[in-house]
Amino acid sequence: MRIDVVTIFPEYLEPLNVSLVGKARAAGRLDVRVRDLRQSTYDRHNTVDDTPYGGGPGMVMMTGPWGEALDQTLADGYEAGAHHPVLVVPTPSGRPFTQALAVDLAERPWLVFTPARYEGIDSRVTAEYATRLPVLEVSIGDYVLAGGEAAVLVITEAVARLLPGVLGNAQSHADDSFAPGAMADLLEGPVYTKPPTWRGRGIPDVLLSGHHGRIARWRRDEALRRTVANRPDLIERADPAAFGKKDREMLSILGWQPGPDGRFGPNPDAVEE
Repeated sequence: MRIDVVTIFPEYLEPLNVSLVGKARAAGRLDVRVRDLRQSTYDRHNTVDDTPYGGGPGMVMMTGPWGEALDQTLADGYEAGAHHPVLVVPTPSGRPFTQALAVDLAERPWLVFTPARYEGIDSRVTAEYATRLPVLEVSIGDYVLAGGEAAVLVITEAVARLLPGVLGNAQSHADDSFAPGAMADLLEGPVYTKPPTWRGRGIPDVLLSGHHGRIARWRRDEALRRTVANRPDLIERADPAAFGKKDREMLSILGWQPGPDGRFGPNPDAVEE
């Protein structure tokens, strides 16, 4: 996979040289190129922004530098043999970034990121490139950052770990929270490793039992417990068919019950522990 990032802060992307992403780059599984947007300016101040039409606070990133930088980025990629680029625009107004979207992006051969600053990029830029290639506006959460570079780091790491050969154990991401193909979107439960006792705290006996069926059930129950506590919305919107008999028993213990449509919700009569 090839990833291009156009930014006014190339140094912000240095973390892409470490950890899993850095190893994937070193192994040739991920080709990351970072372009300084200011190199596509032609005035002595390297100006990339101007005041917004219609007034208002802040500055807007200009069409000229972005058009120049993206044209050159795409030309360089095509010349190097890259194909089927997707423009990924980090923005609070984009679609939520999810594990399912990470899986989709991991199947694309070439991603081009446009992390913006200030009030964002002149909207004509995305409109122009949408006529040439797919454009995805993506949000990593309901909050506003100073710029989109942090979002690029988040998305790149989520995508890179899904690429073949990046994780030491190819099965590792199959048990992730929100992993596609699971019976329901549940958060991953607690995990433990050696030593068996630490500061007087042990680990659940079931994990030492060697009984794979009981261990799997315990993990499923703990996933349900954590999801109810931290992301009850995932339970509420889940397809009722995703929950088996044992799941339903655990949800009942946790104070949840099926409604008229079969979907689970909190039982108003349940007594909190």
